Parts: sequence; structure tokens; C-alpha cells
Amino acid sequence: MLGRTAVVVPAEGFYRPASLRLEHGRTDPDVRYTDWLDAGALTREVLARVGPGGTGQYLPVLWDLERDRAARARPLTMAAGGVLLMPGPLLQGVGLAFDVVVHLRMSPAARRRLTPPEQAWELPAFDRYDDEVDPAALADAVVLADHPDRPALVLAGRFA
Repeated sequence: MLGRTAVVVPAEGFYRPASLRLEHGRTDPDVRYTDWLDAGALTREVLARVGPGGTGQYLPVLWDLERDRAARARPLTMAAGGVLLMPGPLLQGVGLAFDVVVHLRMSPAARRRLTPPEQAWELPAFDRYDDEVDPAALADAVVLADHPDRPALVLAGRFA
């Protein structure tokens, strides 16, 4: 075998219930930035379980956003030597223990150009994230995505 088994656990499966996420309205960019993700649950139910000393059994999703209720997913088992991939926005700077981080960077101008109008209220959250966390500086690799059809990869020191 040339590779490792990989599983994908999207971070949005660990967003908080709507009663908490949307407590201050449906379009509050500050709450979008700070309160949508349940980082504690993500750590407890996924990262700690597949990390060193963990059982290897993890929850693939905790909250069903469509139905706004617990997903009631059964735990899955990570293959020995497996790799966990966790796509999601605004994940750095909240204390999640990732071994490697690939950040998809989009300039503020490109975000404004490419964001659908119904999601434009989120843009200040991403601007704040760039200012406060500087995710590109923390990442192991950065994909420049201003032109999604022509991404560019930039590797940090340990991979270069």
C-alpha cells in the first residue's frame, strides 16, 4: 500500500445548535467568528480520540444543522496509521491540536468578489480572523485561492 487511509470530518458537523449560534441574530459576524464552532466537542469527540493515547473511535458528526438536533451518529474507528482531514473555516486560533495545517488563503478583495450576496454578512468575521489570528503565518502550508481555478501552493519551512 502506498498511502494511508484518510477520513474526512467536516468541522461544520460540530457547530453549536441554532439557539446558541443565532442567539444574536442570523447575521452577526462577531458571533460567526467566535461562537459557531463547538471546539470543546470537536476536541473531545474527535481529536483526542484519534490522537496519541486515544481509543481510535470518533464521532463523524455531532450536530445535524439541517434538522437542528443531535446527529446521533455512531462512532467510527480510525484505521491504524490513518489520517484525519478536517475542512472548515476559522479553525486556527481556537486551541485545536492539529499536526499539520493547510490554510486556504483568499485576499479580502477576492472574498468580496467571490462570496455570494446572501453570505456577505460573514465577511467581517473572516477579516477579523485574518487580523487577529494571522492563519497564513501559523499554517504549515498555504494555498493561495484568490483564483480558485488556479490555486498556488506555498510551503512553510518544515515542508519546503
